[in-house]
Amino acid sequence: MTSALVAKYVDELVTVDEEEIANAILVLLEKEKTVAEGAGAVAMAALLQHKTSLVGRRAIAVLSGGNIDITLISRIIERGMVKDGRLVRLRIRLLDKPGALQEVTGVIASTRANIVELLHDRAYYGVDLGSTVIDVTLETRGPEHVDTLLRALDQAGYRHERVL
Repeated sequence: MTSALVAKYVDELVTVDEEEIANAILVLLEKEKTVAEGAGAVAMAALLQHKTSLVGRRAIAVLSGGNIDITLISRIIERGMVKDGRLVRLRIRLLDKPGALQEVTGVIASTRANIVELLHDRAYYGVDLGSTVIDVTLETRGPEHVDTLLRALDQAGYRHERVL
């Protein structure tokens, strides 16, 4: 019965993947302040990804269902921030001496990036004696802000790499 109804009333079928659905959920949260579960955001995902023949035309996406786990929403937001460059993780090499951590956090603070998490590891990562490594997760305003942060670390003489 369903196949006959689809054949009669549906003009086009498109598919979206989970990443595209997660992006649609994030767009709805950020721009529309609307919570939708994955199945309810599928139409929006198809429109956002220009997967329909409706590109350039007026269209309405039916959003339905807000039955989404809060931890899933949290992961979607965090992953979206990483993709947008608003959340970045850096691995920075330091001298293992008193005040080294304060100095590097001062450089970070001078760029107005916000430290969300910091792991200071003196035993792992295969660093030389007298050296240490920190993994620091930062909130930024986006890719240009990250570039400013990386330039400041370079200018201060810190060796660093982005952790993906």
